[in-house]
This record gives sequence, structure tokens and C-alpha cells, in this order.
Amino acid sequence: MAVGLILEFSGVGKTEYDAVDSALGLDMYKKTGDFPDGLITHSAGTSDRGTFIVAEVWESKATQEKFMQERLGAALHEGGVTGQPTITWIELLAHQEF
Repeated sequence: MAVGLILEFSGVGKTEYDAVDSALGLDMYKKTGDFPDGLITHSAGTSDRGTFIVAEVWESKATQEKFMQERLGAALHEGGVTGQPTITWIELLAHQEF
């Protein structure tokens, strides 16, 4: 079964999000680019508390961790994201794409 991941950032907004996507060679708005293996769904936006949330579903925790080590860590730095996010893993009991 797939796993869910929630990343919650402080001090991050659309500018940093777009910069990280650019560093990764992705355009989330056009759904184009070099998307990572194992990524099933991705959503991002600002919460009602003002934090920036990324919610994803991955084939496995290992596929996300590989992406983090090989590409995302450097892209976060290049995009100006300096703080560590709060990370929540979710063992999904169900996941549907509609």
C-alpha cells in the first residue's frame, strides 16, 4: 500500500515553492518535467495557520527518501528553503484517485 507524507514549512511561500520546482526541472502548473519515480500525487499550498504544506502520496517511503537524497535536498537549498519542515508519515489504509 502507498504511504502519505505531509511536509509543513514555516517561512516558505509560492516564491520558494516555484524556485524549488525550477531547480528540480518541474512545472507543477503545467504538469511537465522530470517527475520522480514513485510519486503518485502531490498537492501544495498555504494553510490557515500561514505555514506552507506539501501533501504527497508515494509508492513507498523508500522511493521518497531516495528522491530526497538524490534531488530534493539540493533543490530545497537552491530554492532558498533553509528551515527543516515538520514531517508526518501516514500509513494509508485507503487511497483513491478520482
